[in-house]
Amino acid sequence: MELMLVRHGESTGNAAREAAIRADADTFDVPEREADIPLSPRGRDQAAAVGRWLAGFPEPTLVLSSPYVRALETVRIATGRTDIRVDERLRDRDMGVFARLTPEGVRRRLPAEHAEQRRLGKFYYRPPGGESWADVALRLRTVLAELPADGRVLIGAHDAVIVLVRYIVEGLSEAEVMEIEKETVANASVSHWKDGEPVVYNDVSFLD
Repeated sequence: MELMLVRHGESTGNAAREAAIRADADTFDVPEREADIPLSPRGRDQAAAVGRWLAGFPEPTLVLSSPYVRALETVRIATGRTDIRVDERLRDRDMGVFARLTPEGVRRRLPAEHAEQRRLGKFYYRPPGGESWADVALRLRTVLAELPADGRVLIGAHDAVIVLVRYIVEGLSEAEVMEIEKETVANASVSHWKDGEPVVYNDVSFLD
């Protein structure tokens, strides 16, 4: 059984967030709701590059995607498939009151929550109205349990989802997955496991 995960290409939300961080701003904004944030032009180019990478492999037997536009759009561009199965359990982590805040914005505007996150650790801390990493892992376990025992599965998803799939598939500890999480999962990166063993993780070597 082969499992391939692709993080969505750069979205307009990613671009806005990076610009806000560079400006030392507390917040960033895009007009769409979280589920509807699209790819940027650069993100669409990245999705096409993923397609060229996938061309080196046999056709996936099953293609799944988060329902969020940026992930689904990435998979559609990369595969050209019309039979993509959308599963809401693959959606991005719900950030609750942290939504549309930069890291410095969280620290400055929500100091009590920032302190609580540091006390509990990122894995179990749940921002008000949002999800912890453990919450996301619980819903992902149900998705992985339903996958076929053989074949090649491609999933379009988000950075937290990819980190936590690695946590589940490789049987990692909290400490191990939080160490891995320190490395940003790049836009349009691919991660690949075969029979539960890692082949590549967070690979962007095919991108210009």
